[in-house]
Amino acid sequence: MNYLSTRDKSLKFSFKDIFLRGLAPGGGLFLPSEIKKYTREELINLSKLNYCELASEIIFNFCSNEIKEDELSSLIEKSYKNFEENEVVKLKKVGNINLLELYHGPTLAFKDIAMQVIGNMYDHLQVAKNKTVNIVVATSGDTGSAAIAALSNRKNINLFVLHPHNKISNIQRKIMTTIGGTNIYNIALEGSFDDCQKIVKELFNEESFRTKINMSGVNSINWARVVCQIVYYFYSFFKLKKENISFSVPTGNFGDIFAGYIAKKMGLPINKLIVATNKNDILQRVINTGEYKPDKVKPTITPSMDIQVASNFERLLYYILDENDSKVGSLMSDLSSKSLFNLEKKEIDKIKKDFEAVKVSDEETVSIIDEIYKEHKFIIDPHTATGLGAAKSFKNLGDIVVLGTAHPYKFNDTIKKAIGKNLDSPKHLKLNMDKKETFDIIKNSNAEVKNYILEKIQ
Repeated sequence: MNYLSTRDKSLKFSFKDIFLRGLAPGGGLFLPSEIKKYTREELINLSKLNYCELASEIIFNFCSNEIKEDELSSLIEKSYKNFEENEVVKLKKVGNINLLELYHGPTLAFKDIAMQVIGNMYDHLQVAKNKTVNIVVATSGDTGSAAIAALSNRKNINLFVLHPHNKISNIQRKIMTTIGGTNIYNIALEGSFDDCQKIVKELFNEESFRTKINMSGVNSINWARVVCQIVYYFYSFFKLKKENISFSVPTGNFGDIFAGYIAKKMGLPINKLIVATNKNDILQRVINTGEYKPDKVKPTITPSMDIQVASNFERLLYYILDENDSKVGSLMSDLSSKSLFNLEKKEIDKIKKDFEAVKVSDEETVSIIDEIYKEHKFIIDPHTATGLGAAKSFKNLGDIVVLGTAHPYKFNDTIKKAIGKNLDSPKHLKLNMDKKETFDIIKNSNAEVKNYILEKIQ
């Protein structure tokens, strides 16, 4: 299995290469040169597996040259042994809603499902055996804490986490800034998540700096993240035992829902993938109009979705444009120089074959949380509520699985506003709310971040 770039399909990288690099040379994103498509009979056999067995089967397709099958199975088991659910995720009925709970890991968000595996892959692939690896990651709230939980105190690894200062929930920040070991550095950037992500991408594209610090990344631009997230689409599809199933996904950087798209390319007969956005609705606009034009980020009660540049959308573009790498490069160049690009009608139609998109306002989100609590005595987080709100827009799609992306406790202020009560911390979250937080506030500047990193690693 080789890997190519969305902007240069002549490139050939191994899984280990792309795992360490994150971003492709020239700014593109890595994709596999081929994607296995399961037959109906193979899908029936997969449906008999438990979660860890299924994860091993699916992930092995993408890393078979570097990791032996039995070693991958052990790595998966180790990654998920401390999850609150034995089966890692949980599909449950809330009224007539099919809710897939993805937040039973150490930091209460779906990011744990991929990040725990990635943390163990760093060890298994021995990428930090002879030289310290410095991982730089941007977070809109959950990726950072998941990365810290997975990589804290790993030998020869430093982790630098950039989060937008005062633009994530208090609980999200406290988890990040109180649980890490001495190899963890929290940076509160005076800007938006898009600013954090932009700086991380710039650092990856500066070859001399990337090489100098032996830089790696675990954002959703890292293909390993997407691979691990494919698994729960298969698992929940099999659990529901229905034919006509769609998925509604709270969406910011397009990585989680893109995993569903890859699952469909692998033969899982998904009907539609519903993109749920908040008022930072660039994905809803591009899917419905073809115009990809980032706007100013607007703060909302769903901060993990407060994103205007959805990086993983470039991966979808590659397939929508019939794997035309030069056209992808041209559109991304337009985005850089003109701050927008436009898709043709035939390209929009291709997207609409697989995707729908709905914007859900803050007011609707609060109302949905309140409604679910009153009717079912069940509490969902605001991001999950947007997924539910988007799903309600469709009456003729058959069964819809809503992805529950985070535990409501992480957004206690919003929950209190919606239902009038505070939540208790889940027992498996080892969080000391009184513990001193450790983070540094830094200006929104590439140079400032670089200097900070260099100071810490010297």
